[in-house]
Amino acid sequence: MRFEHVILWHVYPLGFTGAERDNPPGGPVRHRLPQLLAWLDHLVALGANGLQLGPVFDSETHGYDTRDHFRIDPRLGDDGDLDALVAAAHARGVRVVLDGVFNHVGRSFPRFAAAEAGDAESARWFRRDGEGWADFEGHGALVALNHEEPAVLDHVVAVMRHWLDRGIDGWRLDAAYAVPTAFWRRVADQVRASHPDAWLLGEVIHGDYAAFVAESGLDSVTQYELWKAIWSSLNERNLWELAWSLGRHRDMVAAFLPATFVGNHDTTRIASRLDDERHLAHALTVLFTVGGIPVVYAGDEEGFRGVKEDREGGDDAVRPRFPDSPDELSPVGEPILRLHQRLIALRRRKPWLAQGRYEQVRVENDVLVYRMSAPDGGDAVTVALNVGDAAVDLAPGPGERVLEGGLGPHEAAVIGRD
Repeated sequence: MRFEHVILWHVYPLGFTGAERDNPPGGPVRHRLPQLLAWLDHLVALGANGLQLGPVFDSETHGYDTRDHFRIDPRLGDDGDLDALVAAAHARGVRVVLDGVFNHVGRSFPRFAAAEAGDAESARWFRRDGEGWADFEGHGALVALNHEEPAVLDHVVAVMRHWLDRGIDGWRLDAAYAVPTAFWRRVADQVRASHPDAWLLGEVIHGDYAAFVAESGLDSVTQYELWKAIWSSLNERNLWELAWSLGRHRDMVAAFLPATFVGNHDTTRIASRLDDERHLAHALTVLFTVGGIPVVYAGDEEGFRGVKEDREGGDDAVRPRFPDSPDELSPVGEPILRLHQRLIALRRRKPWLAQGRYEQVRVENDVLVYRMSAPDGGDAVTVALNVGDAAVDLAPGPGERVLEGGLGPHEAAVIGRD
């Protein structure tokens, strides 16, 4: 299944549905996943055709402390609820991607409980850190798996195949950067032997993205470098930073299609991150005109605000509960929704943008102009980003017009042919 023309809408289900913070063992099943059914038409109306779900498996608290990879978190529902959501998505032409947390598990993961009780076979599943168990980046509740242990490989492959068999289309692999690429290569090879069309996205924050993809066998990684350059350059009115990152992004697109975004469940909302709200259009224009696979974090298309804080519960503001239906959304967010829809529609009219060739035309502190060309040379658009106080002197070429935005102060524009 080809993903180069997928635009993902990313949901963090536990927050979206208002699930309880804690999930004690033996708790009742709460059928909350069906709440997402009412939002599928919103996803389609946005112009997206992919649903990326955050953790849905049985976990202790936030979903990344997994207890059972084969069971839907009872705070969200059961297998039938996920099956119904996948079927309803597929009926609308929407692919579904699940979040696989395979770098670490929660402390109540049965194998870890056995390891702590002295079972030698289970102990081989987990890494040691001196006299104790290794954890994920200092979070003692997240026990690090031992990716040199064959049983761990078998477990991860079995989990991925299980849910692919149930109909999902791909995986986002959490904290992929913390796992050896050789492990991912073995996983990818085995999963693709049975599910050759599965799309595999790795969460990678920094480093050589293209090398990671080549070594791991994954299809894509998260483009954090471009995410940072977008908001940072707009806030600093230093578009040289963005130009530099777009040059690197161009080279990545030649090797693979990165997953691009301006916000996710781990970051401050883009509407809160930008110092000047007029520059939201600039951020979105970049997202939807450069190569890659765009991901929209649910709520960003409505201008939701929220600041991530480095404290216990610091993610809550960016992972809020959503209304039961999109009909209950505030009309305040409608202009931002319309902007998303227009830019996504432009990308749909010019699907070659997913693999488009980037060329820098002009760069100044306040102005960046770049041209995106179809790989076959048959079409092109020019993008102008202006964070300055004067209009940009840029006339459309023969047969071209301003397709979106404008060339005035603090405006962004896309110029091309219809």
